[in-house]
Amino acid sequence: MESAQAERPGSPESPVLPAVPAPSRRPLWALGAGWAVSRTLIVLVVAGVLRIASTDVTADVSVIYHSWYEVLRTGTFPLDDVTWQYPPGAALVMLAPGLLPWSYLVSFWVVCGVVDAAAMALLMRAGVRKGRSYLGGWYWVVGVPLLGPTVYCRYDIIVTALAIAGLLVMLRRPALGGVLLGLGGLLKVWPLLALIGTPRGRRTRRAWTSAVAFAAALGFLLTAGMNGAFEFLKFQSERGIEIESVGALPLHFAKLAGSWHGTVTMNYGSVEFLGPWVQVISKVMVGLSVAGFGWLLVWRLRAARWTTATTFDAALCALLVFTATSRVISPQYMIWVVGLAAVCLTVRGTSQRPVAVLVLVTAVLTTLEFPVMFGAVNRSELGGVLVLTARNVLLLVTTVLSGYRLWRSTRRREALTTVVLPTDQVAPQYPVRPGIAYEQDLLDDLAPADRA
Repeated sequence: MESAQAERPGSPESPVLPAVPAPSRRPLWALGAGWAVSRTLIVLVVAGVLRIASTDVTADVSVIYHSWYEVLRTGTFPLDDVTWQYPPGAALVMLAPGLLPWSYLVSFWVVCGVVDAAAMALLMRAGVRKGRSYLGGWYWVVGVPLLGPTVYCRYDIIVTALAIAGLLVMLRRPALGGVLLGLGGLLKVWPLLALIGTPRGRRTRRAWTSAVAFAAALGFLLTAGMNGAFEFLKFQSERGIEIESVGALPLHFAKLAGSWHGTVTMNYGSVEFLGPWVQVISKVMVGLSVAGFGWLLVWRLRAARWTTATTFDAALCALLVFTATSRVISPQYMIWVVGLAAVCLTVRGTSQRPVAVLVLVTAVLTTLEFPVMFGAVNRSELGGVLVLTARNVLLLVTTVLSGYRLWRSTRRREALTTVVLPTDQVAPQYPVRPGIAYEQDLLDDLAPADRA
């Protein structure tokens, strides 16, 4: 196996490592019940039985998505609708509710619920494996409801479920993991970031190749079968600064001080700042994105240690960099982060546990910002701006902490000093040769057929 230069565990000359017990299956019933209760609450909120805000979060589905569906079913993308800002694979999601017998809105909720349940099942299954934890499943149970009704009124939970599935199979089936992440990338680009942490060697080649090949093949089919698959790209350069992004904070405070006189308007599908300093801030945010991904490249080249958790931890870190430096941070973006944090927590050795805790707090602040106080944020009122500032500053702190812990978890450990004791003081020991523990950790994620 090319991931480590060491003898395989179980060979005649290798010591036998202590077995890692598999988690008990008893929590599965509690996890299932917790998911059912929490999702019932979400359904009650999206259906309007329970209300947490006056903002109607279902309009995106019942009005915008539905109008796209009516256009897409004719065999063309919404060429004249500048709110269509998605890769061509998103058309598959918009068309899916039309296959169900209910209204478009109800059918969309059903699709989201089914996909949510599938993601939960994958996290529960991951927790059953030896060396793993049910904490990822519990995190998904708790984290998703903290984002309020938005989770079932945007299609991001579907993309997140694909990313969860792709990451969880990546070590055992890198080609399949690449296909799933490639499909997710064709829906909303960001799942391709999860490939940054694939183990070096054959797994990386298989995963990256399959992701690119599948995304290219499906993209070609959609382009050939429908008009205007990539028309959305021409609108990107004309976007402003979305009012909920990190880059919007200086403009909010300048507006509070009465020193900024631009406009706040719906622009390319989101509420954005347009006017003085917007282009400068946009370039700064793009520069920060480039710097962040440059750091991730340096990390990958210099990482000295690789474990099962590394693949998941790196995916979460890359996503946080992407989100924090984006010109647009819509509330549903936090669904992505919650999903990848849940994947990290399925591994007991993850470096991202403190990061996952901060993500939950960020999720609460996100729901408070939208939909609860969105009117105040839109008008740059002090209360709304302070909540948004707390969310965005915490998001930046979370991103930096994630990168710091990822770097530390993969740096080379200091060499141990060997002390030679007199013969009569040496207790019988069976030391593990270098690389054996690393090899065993990766092999735990492989099916028996893959170990050859």
